[in-house]
Amino acid sequence: MTLKTKTALVTGSTSGIGLAIARALAAEGANIVLNGFGKPEEIERARAAIETEFGVRALYSGADMSKPAEIDAMVRDTTETLGSVDVLVNNAGIQFVSPIEDFPAEKWEQIIAINLSSAFYTMHAAIPGMKARGWGRIINTASAHSLVASPFKSAYVAAKHGIAGLSKTAALELAPHRITVNCISPGYVWTPLVEAQIPDTMKARGLTKEQVIEDVLLKAQPTKEFVTVDQVAALAVFLSSDAASQITGANISMDGGWTAQ
Repeated sequence: MTLKTKTALVTGSTSGIGLAIARALAAEGANIVLNGFGKPEEIERARAAIETEFGVRALYSGADMSKPAEIDAMVRDTTETLGSVDVLVNNAGIQFVSPIEDFPAEKWEQIIAINLSSAFYTMHAAIPGMKARGWGRIINTASAHSLVASPFKSAYVAAKHGIAGLSKTAALELAPHRITVNCISPGYVWTPLVEAQIPDTMKARGLTKEQVIEDVLLKAQPTKEFVTVDQVAALAVFLSSDAASQITGANISMDGGWTAQ
């Protein structure tokens, strides 16, 4: 499979899952647009590495995913500079944990904006070009929480359930145009962000590192293993391929059996 001549825009891709997906798509020949926050020198290092290692063009957009005008400008700039947005990966996301009655209104609005509404606005901007070219792949990073709930994560769970519904609707609308829309729903993925949370959890709960991993993070996953960013990226590459042309409207679990329970 090759994605040469294609351009992939991956939101939330300056680290973790998003960066792994961007690199995997670049390895298949796609030009890449990275997006997200972080230290400028680290973002530039990741961008340059993609160009050097894979021989493709790699750009960076600092568009704020909570601002529709910036999202629209990012898609427009990508199209003007690289010619198209052929593969759109909506991966941007944030989290906040609190009981509903204590949940700050601004955190609710922020999570819904970045985790759900941003995907609508990127699709709104990118779909006309995909239709004109008669080809497209839209991949939305959902979560096991698009299928099941956990306490104290009301905004995140609501947003991820919303992403699943948005993806199904878009898949039905776009099926006649050779554009597929699918969700990937990982369980706990081993990322620097997750790893960084372990010491605080050890201290707060009086647990060892191993106990935090087994009894807190992986409690819901029967395999007792983390999903890796490379596994998520490999699935995104497959969903971008011609072999996946008849997979649309799907919500594919990659959660070690979590949602089978």
